[in-house]
Amino acid sequence: LMTDTIAPNGHDTTRQTKANQANSKLSTGPKTDAGKARSAQNATTHALTARAIVLPTEDPAAFESHTQKLLDEYQPKTPTEAGLVKALAGATWHLHRIDKIEIALFSENSGAPDLPTQFRSLAILSMHRHRLSRQCELTRKELRDLQSDRRHAEKQQMEKAANLLEMDKEKGVPFDPVDNGFVFSTTEIETHIRRRDRAEEAKDAMLEREYRRNHPDEDDDDEE
Repeated sequence: LMTDTIAPNGHDTTRQTKANQANSKLSTGPKTDAGKARSAQNATTHALTARAIVLPTEDPAAFESHTQKLLDEYQPKTPTEAGLVKALAGATWHLHRIDKIEIALFSENSGAPDLPTQFRSLAILSMHRHRLSRQCELTRKELRDLQSDRRHAEKQQMEKAANLLEMDKEKGVPFDPVDNGFVFSTTEIETHIRRRDRAEEAKDAMLEREYRRNHPDEDDDDEE
């Protein structure tokens, strides 16, 4: 007859031993083909629905590099723009993960027991690819529209600042951008004026060349 014994910490050691023995007999993983198929599909789904953007099996440094490349490309100027770029980074990272899963799915060591299981997993991947691709498309459009509106507003503000600076110069009074409600520096405004004037000169020169090409007889008259 086995009797229960009590350890110094108050735990019932005999009952714990029995529980350990029972647990050791439980399944440690799927053994049938059907079980392995379900496990393979569950793993595929989990990899694409996990809350964490970077899985434990992935390299956080690679994700940071991926995100930084998009930040460098889009050059966000506001927290909202930065948030959209980071959302785009997460979605495109998941799309790259789908590419890797698809390659692994049809490799010799995929672990999938049969071709039907592989194609069911492929259908799951296709569904997530469509969702993520749509998400990327909408995020890019929202980001482009937001940045276009911001640049248009900045251009209008810069032109107002340039006109005021030139007016104050003609009057011989100092111009302070901050006092006039602008976030631009005087150097930035003056650079804008030079570029604007150069663009106007180039436009005038182009119109002059076109006029001469269309009226060659007038050049001959001038020579005479």
